[in-house]
Amino acid sequence: MRGHCVILADSHLNMLRGVRDLLETMFEVVVMAADEKSLVAAIDKLMPDIVVADLSLSVSSEGNIARFLKKRYPDLLFIILSIHDDSTVVEECLAAGTAGFVLKRTAAMDMIPAVREVLQGRTFVSQSARG
Repeated sequence: MRGHCVILADSHLNMLRGVRDLLETMFEVVVMAADEKSLVAAIDKLMPDIVVADLSLSVSSEGNIARFLKKRYPDLLFIILSIHDDSTVVEECLAAGTAGFVLKRTAAMDMIPAVREVLQGRTFVSQSARG
């Protein structure tokens, strides 16, 4: 069964397109956002099943996107995309409330399993990001 809606937030258009192509097989609606303002507008309007956001997406408060999303939308499920495989970065995101952490370099392989795990209430971390 296909899910209803996912929002992808990344300022890198090529990355968005690649992840979008993967998730279009799982979701009826795939929305892309390139900045905080469009991400917030999309979440408020669509109430997505899940958000996939680049860790480096600039936000005006809370330091990083994971803390921002958890504070503003405490019940929202979200997966962080990152180029960083340092265990400290992963731990910080998990502590901030992310349900999944996917490395950009393994997104083609990890994104669908990550979404499935997160939607089933479990946590997912890309294998090469597990310290």
